[in-house]
Amino acid sequence: MSSKPKIGLALGSGGARGWCHIGVLRGLDTLGVRPDVIAGTSMGALVGAAWAGDRLDALEDWVRALTPARFVSLMDVRLRSGGLVEARQIEAMLKSLNLAPRIEDLAHPFTAIATDMATGREIWLDEGPTFRAVRASAGIPGVMSPVELDGRWLLDGGLTNPVPVSAARAMGADVVIAVNPNAKPFGRIWQPPEPKHGKPWLATVLPEALHDTLGIDPAAPAKAVTPNYFDVLTAAIDVMTDTIRRARLAGEPPHVQLDAAFTDLTVLELYRGAEAIAEGERMVAAQAEHIREVCLSDW
Repeated sequence: MSSKPKIGLALGSGGARGWCHIGVLRGLDTLGVRPDVIAGTSMGALVGAAWAGDRLDALEDWVRALTPARFVSLMDVRLRSGGLVEARQIEAMLKSLNLAPRIEDLAHPFTAIATDMATGREIWLDEGPTFRAVRASAGIPGVMSPVELDGRWLLDGGLTNPVPVSAARAMGADVVIAVNPNAKPFGRIWQPPEPKHGKPWLATVLPEALHDTLGIDPAAPAKAVTPNYFDVLTAAIDVMTDTIRRARLAGEPPHVQLDAAFTDLTVLELYRGAEAIAEGERMVAAQAEHIREVCLSDW
């Protein structure tokens, strides 16, 4: 007796690039493909939790309304907390979406991936407090402080499983669609942008007290761009996660892999959500025939 396969979605890490997951989910819905289980790392955990709680519309509205000024208001700088920001507003925003406070009470099966700071082990969070689990998974090292949960200090899940195909399979998926927001279309991790006049965007989002520390000069004239703190941090994270992702997916390849093609979107430009969502929709449209064949055929 034939039946439709159980579909799992593995949503990868990527900071602001991870808003593409919203577009992917929209594109899949257009094709008539609805995941049965979802596993997410970092931003993939945030979007995945919203979907699992049937609150994706509310999240998308919040993302599209985010401006550079509103982004600044989310920055709760506290250098002694283990990162530049504590990012408490992530939990506050999730609560505002009216998600179920516990993962096991969400409408659909969901797992968030985090990393144990003490042991370096991958941690799967499929029960317990929803908001704390998502915040733990989305803890970009060097930017966001780690989170204590059940006696463990947890870091970003991208450090151990950037695109959690293994978790989606363990949740019972027959077919896994993997979404990688950090794909590099031209094989380059970082390249200097064109010189620009005016105040650099970092100077608009960070307190003046941090400008000298991070090498930001709001008054500097246009000149050849040299890497600043966030350029170095983003490139380092991209190198690390790309290496880990390649190794993990070589041993556990998905049935469908959707790779983003961002060229200049950094992990912290969360106010560029509309661009990222559009890229997610493009990713699905580009492989629509393959997705239908794999996900909608009888097994």
